Amino acid sequence: MKTYLVGGAVRDALLGIAGSDRDWVVVGATPEALQAQGFEPVGRDFPVFLHPHTREEYALARTERKSGRGYHGFVFHAAPEVTLEEDLARRDLTINAIAQDPDSGARIDPFGGQRDLQARVLRHVTEAFAEDPVRILRIARFAARFPDFSVAPDTLALMRRMVEAGEVDALVSERVWQELSRGLMAPRPSRMLQVLRDCGALRVLLPEVDRLYGVPQRADHHPEVDTGLHLEMVLDAAARLDAPLAVRFASLGHDLGKGLTPADILPRHIGHESRGLPLVRAVCERWRVPAECRELAELVCAEHGHIHQSAGFGAEAVLRLLQRCDALRRPERFALALLACRCDARGRLHHSDDDYPQADRLQALLDAALSVDSAALSAQALADGLRGPAVGERLMQARLAAIQARIAALASTAT
Repeated sequence: MKTYLVGGAVRDALLGIAGSDRDWVVVGATPEALQAQGFEPVGRDFPVFLHPHTREEYALARTERKSGRGYHGFVFHAAPEVTLEEDLARRDLTINAIAQDPDSGARIDPFGGQRDLQARVLRHVTEAFAEDPVRILRIARFAARFPDFSVAPDTLALMRRMVEAGEVDALVSERVWQELSRGLMAPRPSRMLQVLRDCGALRVLLPEVDRLYGVPQRADHHPEVDTGLHLEMVLDAAARLDAPLAVRFASLGHDLGKGLTPADILPRHIGHESRGLPLVRAVCERWRVPAECRELAELVCAEHGHIHQSAGFGAEAVLRLLQRCDALRRPERFALALLACRCDARGRLHHSDDDYPQADRLQALLDAALSVDSAALSAQALADGLRGPAVGERLMQARLAAIQARIAALASTAT
């Protein structure tokens, strides 16, 4: 029995990246032999074990054979006679198919992964890459994590053939969301969209996003003009601001309404923000997006235009906006919406990373409204004989007064 360090830990060490999870492959062993040494079985589809002390994952060397469509259509074979090279051959990219002997430090690299690391190339290991459509998403996600890497032309051609063959249609929602979310959290999420678009997968997985490319915008507001390019810039701005996943997903969906044509729209007076809400909801339902991400995306889609325009809002308009956003009850979510709008503002050509004054102003005005002691005020209103809507009206007037006073104070400070 022999163990080797494999995959991301070897790759990242060669790239000078520390802290990666360590995975091991075991050659020449059986499940019974590992369990006899105290390893804990955790694999559902194939033999994977946790080390009794380090809790790192150890998998028996295995091969796999395609048995159906999609991610689950595989038959795995793990046995003592499976070699290290056979195990590495089933992996997706050459840069992930490098093993290291923990005793000697020697690296086993039968598919040129070290060469591709030096050349900054994402390349498939074998034609078996085409058997697993999740690998299309993984390459797009790796492109977002390593933005200076290019996709090898033959790999991109293979990905296109996979899309044309309908393999992407068989992907399950959990795996799609897992890879999309990891790509959104990468240093340059725009690369994920670019790779998915280049191979044709974007129009299958996210047609609402794919339709944004080529849609023009007003050059005075968007010097980049193209809505798809603007979206890429917004996502990269979110990465620069180290925004959490919910903000990055909201950034992805904030402009989906701009991809609708006049034939898609019934009430012409409704702004593109509101028209985009059904599209955001469709994406969330399709890929089972978590509630936190879905709720923020819907809020940002509906209200980001109003937040951008809020610099000149008076107290009443501000309070209406805060109420629509449920900001008085959920101020933490409203702060995330403001961050998403900051990302939107920065996602434009020639835009500097200056502060976004709308966010600072709205946050200050929300703080003013929240400073009103609603419990004490309601108690006093009841003591004064007010009931029902009259109590709510007094609370609203108090909040309006607090917002108006803060607006005056901000104006005084500015002058």
